[in-house]
Amino acid sequence: MSLIVAFLALLLLSAPPAPAAEESCGLCHRESSGGAHALLACADCHGGGPEQRAAELDSLGMALRCQQCHEETLGVLHGPMATRQAERAFVARSWGRADGDFYDKNCASCHVRDCLDCHGFAGHAIARPEKEDCHVCHRGYYVGADYYGHAPREDAERYQRGSGFGGEHYLKMSPDVHAEAGMVCGDCHGMAGLAAGQRADQGCRDCHEPDPTIIEHGIAAHLEKLECYACHSAWAAQEYGTFFIRFSDGVIPDYFRLRRDQTAPDYLRSAYLRLQDLPPLGLNERGLVSPIRPQFLAYFSEIAGETAKREENRRLAAEWKAFFPHTVQRGAPLCDACHDRPARFLLEKPEDRVYLPDQDGLGLVSFWNQAGQQVVNGAFVDEARYQRLSRRDATYVKAYLEKWKQLVESVENSSSP
Repeated sequence: MSLIVAFLALLLLSAPPAPAAEESCGLCHRESSGGAHALLACADCHGGGPEQRAAELDSLGMALRCQQCHEETLGVLHGPMATRQAERAFVARSWGRADGDFYDKNCASCHVRDCLDCHGFAGHAIARPEKEDCHVCHRGYYVGADYYGHAPREDAERYQRGSGFGGEHYLKMSPDVHAEAGMVCGDCHGMAGLAAGQRADQGCRDCHEPDPTIIEHGIAAHLEKLECYACHSAWAAQEYGTFFIRFSDGVIPDYFRLRRDQTAPDYLRSAYLRLQDLPPLGLNERGLVSPIRPQFLAYFSEIAGETAKREENRRLAAEWKAFFPHTVQRGAPLCDACHDRPARFLLEKPEDRVYLPDQDGLGLVSFWNQAGQQVVNGAFVDEARYQRLSRRDATYVKAYLEKWKQLVESVENSSSP
């Protein structure tokens, strides 16, 4: 017996030591951290023993573990990118009235749930997002792709060609001057601003001082009553009439030759009209003149077999939103682009109508008529104010002539030998 005990003791003394914590992780997990976290131990983020990790995974999200060190970023998960309160509220009062599950089926995929949605596209190689990472969500009709000169194409399958970006095809337009200069999203949309619930922590005048020698800058009302990008946005994607068609039997007929990668399996999406030109103007939350666009003129149809259920193309909302097109250029349109364009303020004259949505059963006199529509984060410019800004008074005539004189001279100088 003593020989057996001695033999067992010898075996125990000669056995290799238990693997260290990091080595034990590696027995099962073939992952290694890179980037700023390369020197951290697994337990620094994932906790101690297996029991602690299991309990942590049940009670905490990955983002909360990140913020044990990055506490200052917690506000991002309470901000608009994560909560999407405005989008949820819109769906509740529009498409959600027709389908209570509409938001979860068609809208939930582009919302931030934790830090890894932006910082963890390469697994444990956690890093700052690149521009392509931002455009996983900021694409299509939403501000972001326009920064690089991409405008949404029509939804028909035959138009899915041309410039590719972020997994879809676009029309090629002029990119923002800041994109051409090499600036990326984070240069204006920094973590401090996002954590504070702001859309941006840098505004135009934080970097640019208006040059008073420029004719438009010499008009006090422009500097006092307009956002800079009301004049300097070269174009904006606009979608008039956004249709969602639900097939209640789950079968989509082949003759609907539309993209099927942007909705739930039992839905199709299309638009009545898409434009890529100067955006309409209204007032934003600050009371300043700002670009506005439909977001959305929402229509809904439900089809069972070959028959539409209830009202076909049922209008559920006609809402506009003041926004910042990321299509900034150094120059600006001529005076007439604002001062003699009633349709640009949704005050289109009946005799100027080209599109007739009322005759197509869409319930609007005109897309560019304020009747039956609203701006959810601002207001339309009313008729009286438009008439005031369109007066041909002495100040306007003087600036108008100076502008044309400047243009003529620049052309003459450019053609001189």
